[in-house]
Amino acid sequence: MIHHSSEHCSHGPISTDRLFFTIVLNFVITVAEIIGGLFSGSLSLISDALHNFSDGVAIIISYLAIRLGERCNTENYTFGLKRAEIMAAMINAAVLMAICFYLCKEAYSRFTHPEPVAGGLMMIVAGIGLVANLICTRLLHEGSKESINIRSAYLHLLGDTISSLAVIIGGGAIYFFHIYWLDPLLTIVISLYVLKGSFGIVKEATWVLMMAAPKFISLGHIREEIEAIPGVKNIHHAHLWMLNEQSIHFETHVDVEDMLISESCRLSALIEEKLSCHRINHVTLQFECDVCTIKNLV
Repeated sequence: MIHHSSEHCSHGPISTDRLFFTIVLNFVITVAEIIGGLFSGSLSLISDALHNFSDGVAIIISYLAIRLGERCNTENYTFGLKRAEIMAAMINAAVLMAICFYLCKEAYSRFTHPEPVAGGLMMIVAGIGLVANLICTRLLHEGSKESINIRSAYLHLLGDTISSLAVIIGGGAIYFFHIYWLDPLLTIVISLYVLKGSFGIVKEATWVLMMAAPKFISLGHIREEIEAIPGVKNIHHAHLWMLNEQSIHFETHVDVEDMLISESCRLSALIEEKLSCHRINHVTLQFECDVCTIKNLV
């Protein structure tokens, strides 16, 4: 059995200093918007504050998950703690979905029992939140391309950036035209937008946690490539899964012609070269010669 891996310790895709600054900024926004929402009577501003609070909690979870993921493999955790980030993404998205449902319920109550809203104060506080959220999304933008964990936190912030802009527009409409029903309407629209993105994160995280094969890799195509190598009769009992977004694992039995161990090492190198083209970086091969009676691919 030959086993190769190109990784031992995981390193986060983003500076933890940026995450810490984003956490502090989000809690400052939360306090400001809750106070502003209470004084103005704006539900959409309070919903924006709750989103910001959930952002802060989400980024704390993301920060802890990254630190856990950086730990090296041990005898107890032979894969390390790299899946902590996937679990964090799942928790963050699930919490945000629950908050969205709650805000939609509160918005419905406002539709049936409308209340006056101070549009001017609503615009000022939402404007402060918009600037802060733009800074935070900029800080996490790069890392969101590489990590589902950071992407879930980034989605929180992006949703708040859009909601802050919507609250400013709504505040203007309320201030100048007294359209008070616009406040709960904005709350529902913002919540539905964030809910859609959160569901996508939960779906993606579930795919990884269930050890499903990456959607961009065809196991059948891999089989064709490996079996086309001279000396390989077939591969069977194959398993393909993602440990996290950076670590793709593949293991299989390789039925070969009679050969020396030294020749199998050369064959292993050829197989790994082909697999690397599919971003597979952790390979386990079990060479055998007509050992298994059942030779199905999986």
